[in-house]
Amino acid sequence: MVVVHGVSLTPGVLVSSFPLPFSSSSNARSLNSTVSFFLKKRPLSRKIFAGNQSAKFDSKSQAVSKKLLVPDNVDDGASLVTDDALQGPSNVTEESQKLNLESQTMEEDGIVITEDQASVSVNSSKVVKEKEVKPRTVPPPGNGQIIYEIDPMLRSYKDHLDYRYKQYKRLREEIDKYEGGLEAFSRGYEKLGFLRSDAGITYREWAPGAKSASLIGDFNNWNPNADIMTRNEFGVWEIFLPNNTDGSPAIPHGSRVKIRMDTPSGIKDSIPAWIKFSVQAPGEIPFNGIYYDPPEEEKYVFKHPQPKRPKSLRIYESHVGMSSTDTFHCDDDSELVMQEPMINTYANFRDDVLPRIKKLGYNAVQIMAIQEHSYYASFGYHVTNFFAPSSRCGTPEDLKSLIDRAHELGLIVLMDIVHSHASKNTLDGLNMFDGTDAHYFHSGPRGYHWMWDSRLFNYGSWEVLRYLLSNARWWLEEYKFDGFRFDGVTSMMYTHHGLSVGFTGNYTEYFGLETDVDAVTYLMLVNDMIHGLYPEAVTVGEDVSGMPTFCIPVQDGGVGFDYRLHMAIADKWIEILKKRDEDWKMGDIIYTLTNRRWSEKCIAYAESHDQALVGDKTIAFWLMDKDMYDFMAVDRPSTPLVDRGIALHKMIRLITMGLGGEGYLNFMGNEFGHPEWIDFPRGEQRLSDGSVIPGNNFSYDKCRRRFDLGDADYLRYHGLQEFDRAMQHLEEKYGFMTSEHQFISRKDEGDRVIVFERGDLVFVFNFHWTSSYFDYRIGCSKPGKYKIVLDSDDPLFGGFGRLDRTAEYFTFEGSFDGRPSSFMVYTPCRTAVVYALADRDDDLETLGSKP
Repeated sequence: MVVVHGVSLTPGVLVSSFPLPFSSSSNARSLNSTVSFFLKKRPLSRKIFAGNQSAKFDSKSQAVSKKLLVPDNVDDGASLVTDDALQGPSNVTEESQKLNLESQTMEEDGIVITEDQASVSVNSSKVVKEKEVKPRTVPPPGNGQIIYEIDPMLRSYKDHLDYRYKQYKRLREEIDKYEGGLEAFSRGYEKLGFLRSDAGITYREWAPGAKSASLIGDFNNWNPNADIMTRNEFGVWEIFLPNNTDGSPAIPHGSRVKIRMDTPSGIKDSIPAWIKFSVQAPGEIPFNGIYYDPPEEEKYVFKHPQPKRPKSLRIYESHVGMSSTDTFHCDDDSELVMQEPMINTYANFRDDVLPRIKKLGYNAVQIMAIQEHSYYASFGYHVTNFFAPSSRCGTPEDLKSLIDRAHELGLIVLMDIVHSHASKNTLDGLNMFDGTDAHYFHSGPRGYHWMWDSRLFNYGSWEVLRYLLSNARWWLEEYKFDGFRFDGVTSMMYTHHGLSVGFTGNYTEYFGLETDVDAVTYLMLVNDMIHGLYPEAVTVGEDVSGMPTFCIPVQDGGVGFDYRLHMAIADKWIEILKKRDEDWKMGDIIYTLTNRRWSEKCIAYAESHDQALVGDKTIAFWLMDKDMYDFMAVDRPSTPLVDRGIALHKMIRLITMGLGGEGYLNFMGNEFGHPEWIDFPRGEQRLSDGSVIPGNNFSYDKCRRRFDLGDADYLRYHGLQEFDRAMQHLEEKYGFMTSEHQFISRKDEGDRVIVFERGDLVFVFNFHWTSSYFDYRIGCSKPGKYKIVLDSDDPLFGGFGRLDRTAEYFTFEGSFDGRPSSFMVYTPCRTAVVYALADRDDDLETLGSKP
C-alpha cells in the first residue's frame, strides 16, 4: 500500500473522486429571477441586477486536506461510475488525449491548422490538405545534472539540488500514475467547476472542510434546499442539473451563482473556486459569481494565428483599466466638453492602444490585472477569482478579441499571472473557502504575508497543484495568451519571502532551509507543462534574489523560466538619481547592468509600474520634477532642469536596453516621460491608532495615461516618445540584445564616457554635464566605415543637433582600448550615439529627423 498526500492507495487501483450518483432537485428552480449581465457592444454599460444577496459569513477553523483524483473517462451527466472504469492512466481514453481543435488556430512548421484541415501556401496558391494533429504531451524528465556543467559552483550544493529534482520527478511520476500525466492533470477545469454536456450541467467543487453544500443562485431563487450536493470521500461536492424540458440549460447564461456550505466556521456562501466570470453590482462590495456559457453565436472565434516567439523581447507593460486618457465630446449646445477619466475597456484598448504599441516598435504586450480582483487599487495582485478575467474592462469575449487583434498586429501577449499569493477576502475569494484555514493555503503564520496582507498557497498540496497548473493552462488554451510574467516569484521560493533580506549572491542564501522546495518544485512543474504543451510560449519570472538555475530548462535541473526580470537595474537608477551628476560612477552603472548569470536571459528595464505608483517617482519625475508642468512646450524657453532631464532620460533608457539583458520592458506612458504618478481611486482611511490617511475622493484623474502628451509635437514629451520608438526599431533591425558579442571597451570615470559593442553596433555615452570631446578615439572590433544610426541629440528627439548625421567615420589600424581597430568621433555632453559599420556601397539609414 502506498500513501500519497494522506490518501491510501492500493498499487494499480485508482480510486474515483466521483463514485456517487449525481443528484439534482430542479423542481424548485425558477427561471424568472435570472438577469443577464451582458450587452454585446459596450460591456461597461451593461445593466446589473438589483436584488437580495445570499447570506455571507466570515469564518475561521482547522485545516482539512485530502487528495482529489480525477479520472479522465468520467462522463459528465452519467448516473454511475464503476470501479472497473477507474483503473489509472491506462484507462484514459484515446479521445480524451486528442487535442481539442474547436475555436482554435495553431501553427506547425509554417502550416496553419484550423479545425480538421491544414492550409499551406505553395507558389501563391492555397492548397488545402488533411493533417492529423497528434496529442500534446509533456516530455519526460531529464536527469537534472546539466546544471553542474553550466555552473560548477553548484556541485557544493548537490544534495539540495538533487533533492529538489528528486521531488520534481516524484511528482511527475505520481501525476503520470494517478492522473494520466501532466497534460491531463493540467485540465482540471474540465472536471471541476461548471461543466456543460448535452444532458445538462455538472458542478463539482473540492471543499473537504464543508459538512454540507448546495448550489444556489438566480436559477433557483437562492433556495438552499433546492439543489443539494453530494460529497465523496475525497471532499468533492457534486451535483448534476439536467436540462429543462425544452432543452435549455438549467442555469441560464449570465445569472448569478454561489455555493452555500455548512462549515466548521458556520454557514457561508462562496463564489465557486473555478468560476469563469464574476461581477460587482453597483453599491455592493463583494463580487458575484456568474455562470458564463454564452450561445455559440456570441462566442468569439479567433481568426489569427499566434505569432512565433520573437528572438528578442521588447515588452510594453500595460494595464487595460488605466489606459484611458482624457476624451472630448460635444454637449447639446455643440460645445466641446472634456469627459471624466474612466476605467478603460478591452475593446478600447484593442482599438486605441494596440496600434500605438505596434507603431512604437514593441513586439510584445504584457497585460496586468487580468485575473479578477475585488480591490482595484491592488493593481491586480490581490486575486479573488483566478479563472475569471476582470469584469471591470468587459467580458471574456472582449478580452479574446483584444488578444486576437494583437496577434493580427504581430504582437505576442503575455499575462501578468499571480500564483504567489491570493486575496484574503472570504466573501468572494479563496480564503477560508470551505471554512478552514488550510484549504488552499498554509495554516497559521506561514499562510499569511504580513506585508502584502494576503494568503500564501500550500504548494505541497495535490489539489493546489491541480488548481494552479490548470489555471495557467486555462489562460493559454482558452484565451490564447502567449506566455506569462509570473509575479512575486521571490516570495514563493523562500519561507522568508525575501522580506528584510539582502541577497549578496552567496549560494548558501539559495540552497538552505529557508528555501521553499515545494514552491520551487511547483515552478518547475508549471514551466515544464507550459513549454511542453506550448513550445512557443514565453515565461518570465519576477525574481530579485538571483536564484541560480532560474532560467535553465527543467530537464537540465533548472527552474525552467525563459527570462528573469533584471529588477536590480531600476533600483540602481533610483539610487543614482538621488546623487549629484558629479557623483555618478560609470563603473557602478556598468556593473549593475551586466551583473547577471551567464546563459540565463534577463529582461532589462529602467522603470516599470512599480516606480510609477504613488509614493514613488518615475525617472522623468526624478529628473525634472515640477518643471514638467510649465516648461515642456517647445515654443517656450526650457530650463536647465528640463534640458538635463530630457537628455538623461534618453541615455538611461538606451544604455539599459544596450547592456541590461536579452529583452527590454517599458511601462506604458514612461516612454515619453509621463508626468506625475499612478494613484488609484480611494477614500479616506482611518488607522487603528487614530491617524488618517487622506484619500483622493475616489478620483480617476491620476489613474490613466495621457497618451496625448506623447503625441503632441508641440510638447517636449513627443521627442522622448520618438526616441523610444527609434530605440525599438534599432533593435528590430540589428538584433543587438540577443547578440553573443558584447564588449565594454571604456568606462572612463574622468571623462564620464562609456563605450561598448553589442552585436555589430558601437555605443558611445557621454554622461559629463558640461564637457564635450572632439576627436575622441573609440575602439571597435571590425575595420571599415562607420555611420551614425541613432543620435539622442537629434532635434526630433528634443536634442540640440550638435552632430552631423551624414558624417562618415573611417577606422585606424592598431589596438586601442583592447580593440583591434578604432575611429575618431565628436561626443557632446549628455548624449548617446550608436554607430554601425556601413557596407561599401550601402548608405545606412539614420533613425531620426531628415538631414
